[in-house]
Amino acid sequence: MSAYFKRGTDRPHPAFRGLEQNVSFASFSGTPYLLASMPDQPLGAFGQPGIPPTWTTSTKDGVGTAYSTSSRVWFTLALGIVTEIYYPTIDRPQIRDAQFLVSDGHTFFHEEKRDMTHKTARLETHTLGYHVTTADPAGRYRIEKDVICDPHQAGVLINAEFFPSPGWENKLHLYFLVAPHINVGGWNNSAMKMNVAGQQVLIASKERTYLAMGCAGGFTKASCGFVGASDGWQDLKDNFRMDWEFDRAENGNVAMMGEVDLSRGNEVTVAIAFGDSLHAATAVLNQSLAIPFEQHRSRFIDQWQRMTDTLHRLEHVSADGGELYRTSRTLLLSHEDKTFAGALIASATIPFGDVMGDDDLGGYHLVWVRDMVNSATALLASGDKVTPLRALVYLACSQQPDGGFPQNFWIDGTPYWKGIQLDEVAFPVMLAWRLWKAGALEKFDPYPMIKAAMRYLVQFGPVTQQDRWEEASGYSPSTLAATIAAFICAADFARSRNENDAARFMEDHADFLESNIERWTVTTQGSLAPGISRHYIRILPIDVHDVSPEADPNTAELTLANCPPGTQCRFPAKQIVDAGFLELVRYGVRKAGTPLMEDSLRVVDESLKIETPFGPVWRRYNHDGYGPHADGAPFQGWGIGRAWPLLTGERAHYELAAGRNVGPLIATMEKFATQGGMLPEQVWDAPDIPEAFMFLGRPAGSATPLMWAHAEYIKLLRSVSDGQVFDLFPPVADRYMNQRGRKDLEVWRLNRQIRRMKAGSVLRIVKAAPFRLRWTCSDDGTFKETASTSSGLGVEFVDLDSKADQTDPVRFTFLPADEASGNGTVFEIALVSASR
Repeated sequence: MSAYFKRGTDRPHPAFRGLEQNVSFASFSGTPYLLASMPDQPLGAFGQPGIPPTWTTSTKDGVGTAYSTSSRVWFTLALGIVTEIYYPTIDRPQIRDAQFLVSDGHTFFHEEKRDMTHKTARLETHTLGYHVTTADPAGRYRIEKDVICDPHQAGVLINAEFFPSPGWENKLHLYFLVAPHINVGGWNNSAMKMNVAGQQVLIASKERTYLAMGCAGGFTKASCGFVGASDGWQDLKDNFRMDWEFDRAENGNVAMMGEVDLSRGNEVTVAIAFGDSLHAATAVLNQSLAIPFEQHRSRFIDQWQRMTDTLHRLEHVSADGGELYRTSRTLLLSHEDKTFAGALIASATIPFGDVMGDDDLGGYHLVWVRDMVNSATALLASGDKVTPLRALVYLACSQQPDGGFPQNFWIDGTPYWKGIQLDEVAFPVMLAWRLWKAGALEKFDPYPMIKAAMRYLVQFGPVTQQDRWEEASGYSPSTLAATIAAFICAADFARSRNENDAARFMEDHADFLESNIERWTVTTQGSLAPGISRHYIRILPIDVHDVSPEADPNTAELTLANCPPGTQCRFPAKQIVDAGFLELVRYGVRKAGTPLMEDSLRVVDESLKIETPFGPVWRRYNHDGYGPHADGAPFQGWGIGRAWPLLTGERAHYELAAGRNVGPLIATMEKFATQGGMLPEQVWDAPDIPEAFMFLGRPAGSATPLMWAHAEYIKLLRSVSDGQVFDLFPPVADRYMNQRGRKDLEVWRLNRQIRRMKAGSVLRIVKAAPFRLRWTCSDDGTFKETASTSSGLGVEFVDLDSKADQTDPVRFTFLPADEASGNGTVFEIALVSASR
């Protein structure tokens, strides 16, 4: 009855109290764990289903995987332990965490993540394997671990050496605990122990995914339990001994623990393997353990070292000798999936994961086109042409039938969040152009994808449903910058194919956007910085469903997301700023150093800049609510937006374009990295709160590492090395730096019905299908009819000229008068003086 009574006592476990009197254990068939004393009955754990599951900290010290595509498994490290393991694709975490526990059996028990000090270093400069040291603060022992993936199979290997201090030899017990979260969730997991090939192993499963955990030589004891009730952690916490050896725990939040046999020596290799069946997972486990760890380690390192052949030398412009550069490149490569080649996720993390449960399935282990293209472009900047091409092909295959891209999506292309961000439609076109000019397209033709994306942007822009911060709709400077660059890049493609009409149409549309940037996104009534009234704003809010909105940066009001309860959420748009307008300089749409740019930067610095011990960093926008609370508590629907290191990189790019020294900003970015070389999404930007583990300039609990930040850093090094912003598009800069774009175009669509335009402008009326237009530009009752012209993109248009001195409105209607053509409505556009 050892599972029923705690060892060393005649008291039953609290979960069994009330059953001990007048019960015949052998006949109590409704309670499986009471029958477990019978040799032919499996012993089931009590406490089903366990406490509600959560994920774990998102501040990682390492992300690891084998370079080989046959090893379809990834792991993360935090607090000295293995946290999420992803399998069989990089968007599917399968465990919460895995760690060693130590007990003397009498006075204490420790877990690595809470009770031990930890230090993490990479095994080799270009390798995503790690050496981790965890130690008892009182000096009684330490654990030295090497963590890698099986170089060819879906398994994670942890080779550990246990070092008791003098006087503690033969007094300590070592355990290994795993918390499965199979198929992206902690609920409905099942666990069991079994004997395979003569060794005791632990199995977890859900649906058709299996995890097998074991060690070389097998565990001396093993148990499965429900988290918070009968798991191994609870067992040791109660009396510092492993008393329970439950055979199974079904359909709940489960954990599995085994005791390491230290009588065989103080070195052990633990493996966590995966498969789509019980047989597959246990076979991988035993095959991995059959090969000496040193052989796995040597092959693992050798695979990664071959990757360095294409590395562009950028160490000379770094401040740390290239350490973060090399780490950043391997991290970007590690975030590519091995089944869906070219799919690059945003981060192998779940922001604020220690308070996020099964209802937050996505985390950042999804594809965001924006993040993905930044990652692919950074790899191109580092000398890799192959991975960016795979990324482009993957994106072309992920494009939706209408030419757009989802806000984010699973690796298999299934949309997760359903918002539309126009810059994410533009970014693949920009990547295609870069690969074309780098001679890296090979046999792939991206032009069909490009035309579909341009058609989408014509039909649904320039108002974006979400800006790059994914929270507001309207006219966004950063979105406009990407969209303009994409149209010019697409026009370059079209002209190279002698599709000159399509090229002119796309250049015209880019000019229309460019000529309105300041009208849409600059206030003349700013009050955030003394003496500066004219500056860029974060976004001019426009509802995408409003077909005829007013667009005035001075009067519009913006509702912010993630506001604390009971606080102000609605602000004048002119009082909310970010540094997204710097993208206009990055791509070549605007010059650095102009009065408007410099004034806008002063406003940004006044509102968003934070000084840290490592250098300056900026928040996204004022009154941002996406971040931890004032007391350091995790973001849970609201908080305080903290500073983002990638914005230090964006500012550095602008400073380079303006001809100023960016060396200190490079050093600042490097200092924001964790001990494992991981750049955070956000850093804490307030005084230290040690009890919340929040320290000025250190990770603030969101995604670490963020691939967008690592990409920004690599591109910054390449930009400094080249003496020019790497992301700049020469055709864009040539057109707009030299004022060659037209300024006279206004665009009208059924879903963008402008009410007025400047006299002397050309009114371009655009529809998705061929049409005839009946129109007049005078009040004398004379109407003309014009057939639409093909744009070459799958949309049609008619241009109507107005005169500079014209006062009569433009009127038009579509023929025939059906619902798709406006039901015979006569539309009217008022003309205003060009001087207004």
